[in-house]
Amino acid sequence: MEPFIRSDQYNYIKNQIQILINGYTTVNDKGVLNALKTLTDEKIIHLFDDLSGEQRQIFNPIVEIRERDQAEVFLSQLKQYVIPFKDITEHSIKKLFPKAKKLKVPSLDQIDRYEISYLGWNDTGSNKKYIVAEQNDKLVGLHGSFKNVSKKGICTICHGHEELGMFIMEMRGSEQGTYIKRGNYICQDSQKCNQNIKSLDRLADFINGMKG
Repeated sequence: MEPFIRSDQYNYIKNQIQILINGYTTVNDKGVLNALKTLTDEKIIHLFDDLSGEQRQIFNPIVEIRERDQAEVFLSQLKQYVIPFKDITEHSIKKLFPKAKKLKVPSLDQIDRYEISYLGWNDTGSNKKYIVAEQNDKLVGLHGSFKNVSKKGICTICHGHEELGMFIMEMRGSEQGTYIKRGNYICQDSQKCNQNIKSLDRLADFINGMKG
C-alpha cells in the first residue's frame, strides 16, 4: 500500500492514542471508556478524505490500545504509511537561498524525512534561521534573523509550549529604498517543533504571513 499519512497527521494520531491511554489509567467507567474509544476513532478517521477499505482497516487496532507498549508497536507499524518530506539535496536548498553565499546546510542524511513537516535549522554563527517547506507542491525557503528569548511560550508554527526565539524577515517595501520587517515567535528547536505539529494550517499561515 502506498503511503497516505502526512507527518502532522501521524503526530495527531500519536496524540489521540496518548489521550486514550491516559483515559484507561484514570477512568474505570466502561461507558466513559467506550465513548472515548469511539471519539478517538472518529477524530482519526476524519483526518482523511475518502479512505479506502484497506486504509480504514489499518486504524482498527487503535480502539484496542490500552497501554504504552501496545501504542509503540502500533505506531512503529503505522510509520510505513507516512509520506516522507520531499527528497532534497544541498544543491536544491542552496538554490532556494541564492543570496546566502556562505550557507551552511545541515547534514541531510541525519534527518528523518518521515518525521518533519518542514526543514529548519539555526546558523548560530550568523544568528539566522533557515526554513524549507512545501507550498503548493513546491519547495519554498524562508530565512531571517533569529534571537533566542530565553523563555517558554506558544510557537506560531506548532502551537506547542517550547523555548522560543524571535524570527524576523526583512524584505523590500513597495517604494524604492524602503524595507519591511515581519516577525514571529517560533521554536528554537525545529525538531521539537516538527514533533508538535498536528496540522499544517498554522505552518501555512506562518509562511503566508512572513512572505506577505
